[in-house]
Amino acid sequence: MAEKYNHTQPAPVQQQPRNGEDQSTTFQFQDEIKREKRMKLYKYIGIFIVFQIIILTVFGLMVMKVKTPKVRLGAINIQSLNSVPATPSFDASFTTQIRVKNPNWGPFKFDASTATFSYQGVPVGQVVIPKSKARMRSTKKIGVTVSLNSKALPSSSDLGSELKSGVLTLSSQAKLSGKVEIMAVTKKNKSAQMDCAIVFDLSRKAIQALQCK
Repeated sequence: MAEKYNHTQPAPVQQQPRNGEDQSTTFQFQDEIKREKRMKLYKYIGIFIVFQIIILTVFGLMVMKVKTPKVRLGAINIQSLNSVPATPSFDASFTTQIRVKNPNWGPFKFDASTATFSYQGVPVGQVVIPKSKARMRSTKKIGVTVSLNSKALPSSSDLGSELKSGVLTLSSQAKLSGKVEIMAVTKKNKSAQMDCAIVFDLSRKAIQALQCK
């Protein structure tokens, strides 16, 4: 009787996990993630710093820079205008506005002053400009009534020939001295100057031209 042999296959050998290598790989992966997060953080910080520099630069150029205000005459409304070429003489009365334009990001506070009206450099009238304030980026409008006459003019002037031509050309000057205040931090002295030329049409008793610079 043949013997029966039980051929039992040996169980496969299981490989033990390499704990040391797995942990090393895990730590490297975690370090890489942390490094990427740090790089992103540094990138965001850099962008934020550049953005802040741009904002501060624009703020400094546009806001903190103090510009010189401007003062001009507004529209002139004639109340009376009389002239006598033979004498020669004239007198006039009109209303207008002293306009103080402030382009700054802060108020312009100015002291009282006067606007002088002249014929060939000789004053023929004045008007008081009261102490006031032009708000930031706005125009202060001061209504005034002006009275002019030729009493102070010398007899040697060219007034007679000009009145015969039907026009009368006057000039007007003013200077406003004050301070521009930016955000209660910066205060800078500024002076606004006016230099205007006014041409009267005597026949129509109207303004022919008004030009200020």
